[in-house]
Amino acid sequence: MGCIEYTKYENIEEIKGWLKSNLSEERYEHTLGTAEMAEKLAGMLNLDKDKAKLAGLLHDCAKCFSNEKLLDIIHTKIPEVHDCELLNYKTLHAPVSAYIAKTEFGVEDQEILSAIRWHTLAYCGMTDFEKVVFLADKIEQKTRDLAFSNACLELIKEKNGLDKAMFKCFEATIKSLVDRKLAICHITIDVYNELLGRVLG
Repeated sequence: MGCIEYTKYENIEEIKGWLKSNLSEERYEHTLGTAEMAEKLAGMLNLDKDKAKLAGLLHDCAKCFSNEKLLDIIHTKIPEVHDCELLNYKTLHAPVSAYIAKTEFGVEDQEILSAIRWHTLAYCGMTDFEKVVFLADKIEQKTRDLAFSNACLELIKEKNGLDKAMFKCFEATIKSLVDRKLAICHITIDVYNELLGRVLG
């Protein structure tokens, strides 16, 4: 059964069919890459590969919704979304994707839903499973930079490697936000500081 046991869909092709109909071609390729990388990372860290693959498949399921639709769902269905998450339209899809994973795909597993929910901003105290899905999104090898991906994969093999790879991603993210003069959510800063303490400590 694999990852299908966590959804109401009967097979993986049904899930891919929905995604293909609701995502752009490039986003669909990214999604497949994220699922593959999540499964790979989970295997490296002795975590549930089926759950990781499903979280990877569904992490961006709402990515191609209009901003208006995303905001409408957030305001009417997900009141717990933080105000700072609304500062950047690129993060709106994360909580909505978790909502769609639950309502459309029937996912009830809280670890999967939380990993999808936090795959853009992350949060302090993330589980290793959530970190795997976060990293898979950043270092999948179908649409992301291969040199950066491979560097992160090498870091993961080291002691405290998961946090080192996360920190590398946050460094790059914050630099990108500063370069583009985009607002930085305080959650992002908090996670950066937490990871900095772990990596340097």
